[in-house]
Amino acid sequence: MGATLFKQVGYSLSKLIEDIDIGEIGLPDIQRPFVWSTAKVRDLFDSMYKGFPVGYLLFWINALNGNHRQIGIDTKQKAPRLLIVDGQQRLTALYAVLKGRNIIRSDYTEHSIQIAFRPSDARFEVTDAAIRRDPEFIHNISELWSSQKTRTRFVKDFIEKLRVSREVSELEEDLLIESIDKLYDLQHYPFTALELSPNIDEERVAEIFVRINSKGVTLNQADFILTLMSVFWDEGRSQLEQFCRSARQPAVGEASSFNYFIQPEPDQLLRVCVGLGFRRARLQYVYSILRGKDLETEEFSEERRMQQFEILKGSQAKVLDLQIWHEFLKVLIRAGFRSSSMISSQAAMLYGYVMFLIGRFDFKLDLYQLRNLIARWFFMTTLTARYSASPETTMEADLARLRSATDADGFVKIFDQLISDTLTEDFWIITLPNEIATSSPRSPSLFAYYAALNLLDAKVLFSKMKVSELLDPAIKAKKSSTERHHLFPKNYLKKINITEIRDTNQIANYALVEWSDNIEISDSAPSEYLPQYLARFNTDELKDMYEWHGLTQGWEFMAYEDFLKMRRKAIAQVIRDGFKRLCELST
Repeated sequence: MGATLFKQVGYSLSKLIEDIDIGEIGLPDIQRPFVWSTAKVRDLFDSMYKGFPVGYLLFWINALNGNHRQIGIDTKQKAPRLLIVDGQQRLTALYAVLKGRNIIRSDYTEHSIQIAFRPSDARFEVTDAAIRRDPEFIHNISELWSSQKTRTRFVKDFIEKLRVSREVSELEEDLLIESIDKLYDLQHYPFTALELSPNIDEERVAEIFVRINSKGVTLNQADFILTLMSVFWDEGRSQLEQFCRSARQPAVGEASSFNYFIQPEPDQLLRVCVGLGFRRARLQYVYSILRGKDLETEEFSEERRMQQFEILKGSQAKVLDLQIWHEFLKVLIRAGFRSSSMISSQAAMLYGYVMFLIGRFDFKLDLYQLRNLIARWFFMTTLTARYSASPETTMEADLARLRSATDADGFVKIFDQLISDTLTEDFWIITLPNEIATSSPRSPSLFAYYAALNLLDAKVLFSKMKVSELLDPAIKAKKSSTERHHLFPKNYLKKINITEIRDTNQIANYALVEWSDNIEISDSAPSEYLPQYLARFNTDELKDMYEWHGLTQGWEFMAYEDFLKMRRKAIAQVIRDGFKRLCELST
């Protein structure tokens, strides 16, 4: 048998907790978002109590273990010897319960994991109000290990409280003590860990992870890097998470990352940092680079690791700069987009931010010129779904094109050329109308159409209020200001035997109207409801309204299929007009 890439090591739970405490095992800070439900933690303890196996742990031996100077504010005595590949959620749950530590949920709210235990029948439950009132339960098993009480004192106190509510025989008392002792001794529960060699790369680690994981979950490359940041630059990861936390709640009286476009996750911002700092979209090699690995010699170097982290630190400072962040968000507004409801691709937004940062810091473009350039770029990438399929590959190619740019003019020229090569005459006349032939509510062409209406300063159909006014994300009401109205209502189409959703809900059958008008129109045929709404406007107003909304005179009497063909082409032209306006505003 050949040499294996791992060794099998036995641990007790208490040893795992101890090694985490002293930094031997690189468990990221307990104050990281924790995705397990409390019920899943309950089931973990129930399985352990019953003596069931709860799976392997998978560690990766750190190539730079030992006493090394830390980057950032990490106060650990040494770099962790082991990095967790698989088992982080289990270890976080066990550490939080045995140490009595709070965890942070995905919404960044702080919670304690409270698991209850009934010694009389060894039943585990998620603690709730009823259980807290029930003397039969230990309300929070964390207290068994984390309180100042001895195990003997803890057991006596529990039985004394139980006796207040009912009798407890000597025999039952012995059984209760035995049950609680068994729970207490879970700290000695045996775990098996597979410790992977430090000489294998992250691709092989990911492959190993997938093969031993019954769910076949792909190990996220961003998770590798975030774990590495926890080990060598914990301050940096904390900064990412604080930025993301602030983006979720409006701040009063102070600057924050809050916005109406995206509530970013740390891994998303990490991608932006990597794109700016290393000009890479693929994270495939970044983990190795940040570990201090020379991709040619396969050797690790602490000096190299520190150098690469310095690059990451510099790029992250720019990415998280609130002034720059909000300057970029103005780009989206400049392009006609108003909120997250109009963003079909977060990748397009994040990669747009990368390009904005490169233009600003590497090529020194002034904000006015840069804003207009990236606005055109974002409109194009959104409309064409440029980053929907193989986004890393596409972005990698886009970044590679920038290598030929030596100055700001060259940078701008590359973008303008890519835009013109993509938005060709054939695209506007043939490709785009065909792409509009969809019922998808998240279609890129639909959101580009709304953006175009904003750019054209258009008004809502049958209204004298502007689309931009009614799409303002800051306005929150019980009913949305605008609604997508079926120009040919579904119940009307049903009467003429058109019932398939792909037909009735086509983009070409939708128009933005005020919610009150939508209610009034209800299921009437267009030839019936249209006259009363046309009466609101003069001839010039009607002309503009029909152009904005891709309608022609007499559309209400057209056969439905003919109407769809006509309007798909008309909407494509409106989108083109909107983009033309964006280009004109940029000059």
